[in-house]
Amino acid sequence: MSKRTQGFFIAGTDTGVGKSLVAAGLMRAFARQGLLVAGMKPIAAGADETPDGLRNDDALALRAASNVEADYVTTNPYCFPAPVSPHIAAREAGVEVDIGKIVHSFQQLTKQSDVVIVEGAGGWLAPISDDSTMADIARALNLPIILVVGLRLGCLNHALLTARAIAADGLALHAWVGSQLDPDFARLEENLETLNNRLGQPAAAVIPHQPNVPELFHEVESRLANFAVSV
Repeated sequence: MSKRTQGFFIAGTDTGVGKSLVAAGLMRAFARQGLLVAGMKPIAAGADETPDGLRNDDALALRAASNVEADYVTTNPYCFPAPVSPHIAAREAGVEVDIGKIVHSFQQLTKQSDVVIVEGAGGWLAPISDDSTMADIARALNLPIILVVGLRLGCLNHALLTARAIAADGLALHAWVGSQLDPDFARLEENLETLNNRLGQPAAAVIPHQPNVPELFHEVESRLANFAVSV
């Protein structure tokens, strides 16, 4: 990895497309190169109350894949209990999301790390407040984007709209990863070929449908290993 690159922002075509799996797998692939790697989940909506406070599963997965010590609140500055759109969860919690606070947490992580992997919430334009979206966080961090495309019927439209929005926001789509959500997705190869052509680059990895979670984590890491080496 170039020393000028401090990380990647993991975006998705929707919620539940595998962003956390890809983020954690990529982190482990970078760590295997001997790099110091931290994960960050700027906003998480959907968390359990623990003796240490609210904890979100995605943020915990990123922390588990990290080889850098960081406080939970640095990894996940905004954590809300309700599993709903971030702007609704924030409003219910009586909290106003401050992007400056997120940038500060990111900067803290970069001081300890060679690379920081930042995972978004929901899709590119998921609202985080009354007038801001997840895209505003990505723009503030100014990281190259890795887009996780949920491979199922409708994925072409979702992927191309998201890629267009990323470009319109002045950010670079560095790579994309296919995540097969539907094990019976018809014409998978034809859809992948279309995405390769329309997105202007072949997929960095295609993650097959895998119901066995431990095996899936291993599969994601192995399929992203070559990409991590090539960055």
